[in-house]
Amino acid sequence: MLKIYNTLTRKKEEFKPQDPKEVKMYTCGVTVYDDCHIGHGRSLYIFEVMRKYLNYKGKKEGYKVKFVRNITDVDDKIINKARQFAAEKSLVLRDAFNEIRTTYIDRYYQDLKLLQIPPADSEPLATENIDDMIKFISVLIEKGFAYEALGNVYFTVRRLKSYGKLSGKKIDDLFESVRIDSDPLKKDPLDFALWKTAKNDEPYWESPWGRGRPGWHIECSVMSLKYLNTDTLDIHGGGRDLIFPHHENEVAQAQAKTQKPFANYWIHHGLITINSQKMAKSLGNFVTLVEVLGKYPADVLKLFYLQAQYASSIDFSWEKMEEAKKAYERIDILINKVERELACGNSKLNAKEYDDIKENKDKFIEVMDDDFNMPKGLAVLFDIVAQCNKLMESSDEEKVLKLSYAVGIISELAAIFGLTFHRDGSIDDISDEQIKEFIEQRNQARKAKNYAESDKIRKGLEEKGVILEDEKEKTVWRRKIGS
Repeated sequence: MLKIYNTLTRKKEEFKPQDPKEVKMYTCGVTVYDDCHIGHGRSLYIFEVMRKYLNYKGKKEGYKVKFVRNITDVDDKIINKARQFAAEKSLVLRDAFNEIRTTYIDRYYQDLKLLQIPPADSEPLATENIDDMIKFISVLIEKGFAYEALGNVYFTVRRLKSYGKLSGKKIDDLFESVRIDSDPLKKDPLDFALWKTAKNDEPYWESPWGRGRPGWHIECSVMSLKYLNTDTLDIHGGGRDLIFPHHENEVAQAQAKTQKPFANYWIHHGLITINSQKMAKSLGNFVTLVEVLGKYPADVLKLFYLQAQYASSIDFSWEKMEEAKKAYERIDILINKVERELACGNSKLNAKEYDDIKENKDKFIEVMDDDFNMPKGLAVLFDIVAQCNKLMESSDEEKVLKLSYAVGIISELAAIFGLTFHRDGSIDDISDEQIKEFIEQRNQARKAKNYAESDKIRKGLEEKGVILEDEKEKTVWRRKIGS
């Protein structure tokens, strides 16, 4: 029985989808004005693991996950970046805006590919859904939850009595913090923008209130309900920093329109820090996914993410990446050894179940059912690796059968974590056959006691990312993980 910590109720609750055949899940995606950093990567990865685990359980329980993640491609940050770009390249702002957004949309998908994460089932662009946002805002005005002022439209926060329930904030406390407001068009400093009138040469769309563009919050309310075809989401997720005001305002807009709960379960992940300080583009202390994945395979970064429970913050360092790399090598070395062991036996064995190994699989499900406890799930995976290492050294008559079964379990559970054990292509510039030829040349050199030549071949292979291990009667090899 899966239990999820629900930000809305501040407790763990049994997960029950509204439709027993489909889980409707939405998360806030990237704002495309710069490259993705590893904080974005963590969000993308965490929710992908949750999607995979829900689908894993759904095979038994009869449901599938429909997952939607938006792309914000119209926003103040994008326009500001475009303004700088336009000045540098002597472009019209609207042309610069389109170039910035398309460039970073492409880079986002490149980052997904590098991280070996598939796209969501739908990844709608804000700019493709402006008409639906205008219709949504018009309904809010009709219902008395919004008002127009000189081409701008604002949401009337005090009209919604439940405002602040998600974030735990009280209206009066919020008023104290925003009572000095720079926007004189608002009737109340707490009100927030649904539609913004276009300034100067900014990109715009036609609307009943004049030329302008949507506010950030309305985008997610509209696209989540539209693409999941519902009034109430099963799961809405995002970073902890989005709870207020973004998610609180999403709730306000959606519930004002539908008079129904916007989402039944709210999941928020912790942030990535560097030296205990929040990683952020505005602070200039971020590390991009491209930078990290240029040095390590995606699996190693995923192991770094798995070290902390999703709701907790995690501090990044290159030293911790090296630790994750060593942990990954443990599995990689094991798989190489098991593959050789199975190759010596019957590789087409029909492995039967073994209780001591299956107990760990059951334990994995137990800990993942406890609010997606990924660090404990990873620990269980390594417990099975340890079992395999003991088996390798044993004289158990069913060793090959047990190893075959255990490796199948490892692969099954590792797939939930998106671990592929696929080596970095940058070091795969030498084929398996070439490696075997070099090993044979080295063996001949050793027989001739030409140790200088033997060492030269070993070092040459190491430079190409190939590690040799001399055993009693043969030399085995494996490819190095990362650089």
